[in-house]
Amino acid sequence: MNRIGKLVYTASLLSLPFLTFAQNSKDEKPKDNWQNLDLKSDGVFGISTEKAYKELLKGKNSSPVIVSIIDGGIDEEHEDLKKIMWVNSKEIPGNGIDDDKNGYIDDINGWNFIGSAKVNIHHDNMELIRLINKYQPKYASALNSTPFNEKERKEFQLYQKLVTDYMAKLQSAQMGLQNTTMIKKYLDEITSSMNNQNPTLDDLNDFKPSNDMQSQVIKFIKPEIKKSDFKKFYEELLDGIKYYGTEVKYHLNVDFDPRKDSVGDDYSNSNERIYGNNDITGPDAEHGTHVAGIVSAIRSNDIGIKGVANNVRIMGVRTVPDGDERDKDVANAIRYSVDNGAKILNMSFGKSYTWDKKVVDEAIKYAVSKGALLVHAAGNDSKNTEKEDNFPTRLFTDSTGVTMGTADAWIEVGATGWTNDEDLVATFSNFGGKTVDVFAPGVKINSTMPGSKYKENDGTSMAAPVVSGLAALIWSHYPKLTAIQVKDIIMKSVTLVEQKVKIKEDGDNKRVLLSEISVSGGVVNAYNALLLAEKTNLSANSKSK
Repeated sequence: MNRIGKLVYTASLLSLPFLTFAQNSKDEKPKDNWQNLDLKSDGVFGISTEKAYKELLKGKNSSPVIVSIIDGGIDEEHEDLKKIMWVNSKEIPGNGIDDDKNGYIDDINGWNFIGSAKVNIHHDNMELIRLINKYQPKYASALNSTPFNEKERKEFQLYQKLVTDYMAKLQSAQMGLQNTTMIKKYLDEITSSMNNQNPTLDDLNDFKPSNDMQSQVIKFIKPEIKKSDFKKFYEELLDGIKYYGTEVKYHLNVDFDPRKDSVGDDYSNSNERIYGNNDITGPDAEHGTHVAGIVSAIRSNDIGIKGVANNVRIMGVRTVPDGDERDKDVANAIRYSVDNGAKILNMSFGKSYTWDKKVVDEAIKYAVSKGALLVHAAGNDSKNTEKEDNFPTRLFTDSTGVTMGTADAWIEVGATGWTNDEDLVATFSNFGGKTVDVFAPGVKINSTMPGSKYKENDGTSMAAPVVSGLAALIWSHYPKLTAIQVKDIIMKSVTLVEQKVKIKEDGDNKRVLLSEISVSGGVVNAYNALLLAEKTNLSANSKSK
């Protein structure tokens, strides 16, 4: 979601609510490749990747590490990615035969669990909509006084919560669509009257509005034009209209069911594994392509950007639609990844509700048993995930919700900006003293986009692949380390943050220590991690002799 997609209601414009931007970072532009730069030498709070390559890794050999990007799709032909895509050497491309007999035909670069031979799912609804539709026939007309057994009482309470959440989200989306559409209408009037589709701030100052609405819109957009230009603002406005329109039409539409008669699986069977197609790109590969580039866009080709790791094979596992991912698909994506050699699973997705947590828990346990490391984005809702859910999680639970263990080889990642001050933590980032392990750069991260293009994006979705790239960098040079050791190295080598940082919790602005909102209390650091990895490796080798 871009800045327009994060508009909040703060005032009224005549009879309609109006909007202002919820800023996610400071307005200035950071240095190129800032996430890989060094705080001391470059003045930005990156993870010191370039320093590590220059001072620690020069001339050293490494082994390739397979990183699975479980996401919405990857443009495997991108100029900065195509030479590092994982290739299933046991499969003969395009022959329509399951040569390696893993159940997936022609899975050359990965697999797509949200498609069939005829169609790829693009949009989907939110999990809360699916759950409402599940419980509504039984509980829509029930009352608090209705006699329930214990299981029914919990389901009824969940149903009530789902409906309340749904109504709030739907109202917000409808108002967002109404307001962004209204702004566009009056901007179009203004630019048409001016006969100028890209007015400057001076042009807007000189313009004489013909009505009060035009005056209010000009007043509103002037601060934004100061920061960039009208054309960019207008493009973001169109993105905002598209975002809110998609929420209303698909994400929050109780009558929308894209799974029916599309993928061709038995959706009621969470243990079914063989379905989908081999199209890892799909109809919208922007998010997954951006994530993949952060991990390992080719560093030595003098084009585009530089990924964190320089010896990676990217496996594409398309699982996340425009909407909430489904637990069955997530579980299968995890299993497919590790069965085909992925050591690191990047999961830049999450949701507030879960349909079948057990099937995901079992898949996570399987991945951990195979020695994989799972890296998960903490989420972009400015919430404390000790109090509010962001699935999937490392916590295994029984049918009643009681915790029955944890996935130790799991890293939960929050997002930071480039300034070493109270604004370090991204305003959108989730946090949690026991639930978020580390923070990593996630604001204005420039990375790969479909069609061999590049773009800046914000999100914990961008912070997680920074950590996945770091894990791959460590593992490629020290392949004998275990997943738990790699995680431990990343956690213990963070750059600790001493000053308090700003967060917003329950509507209140707070200043807290990073150690209060994360387990490690710091931002990951590649240079420190590689030094510690060397010591850990030497220690392990000496003990084995």
